[in-house]
Amino acid sequence: MFGDLMGMMGKLKETQKKVEETKTRLNSVLIDENSTDNLLNVTLTANRVIKSINIDDSLLEDKEQLEDYLILTLNKAIAKATSIHEAEVAAVAKDGMPNIPGMDLFK
Repeated sequence: MFGDLMGMMGKLKETQKKVEETKTRLNSVLIDENSTDNLLNVTLTANRVIKSINIDDSLLEDKEQLEDYLILTLNKAIAKATSIHEAEVAAVAKDGMPNIPGMDLFK
């Protein structure tokens, strides 16, 4: 029993390390999102860190419009980044989880 427990603990530590490595790798995965008319472009990492925002000069004339563009475009980019992040981390975690009866965490 303790051998199984020690093996599971070792596998969990290995999985934790792989999850951390995946999160580090996701810092280099870039997501670009544009407004529908391409007047605003945002780039962020799959870890949801904003890297750049490019704003067309025409948007600088209307503060409210710019705010709306930023909210819509950033939310779309964050949703994409979150989806990628969760899928990548879940895949690594699921692959490394020990088979514990009754603990089907990732269906």
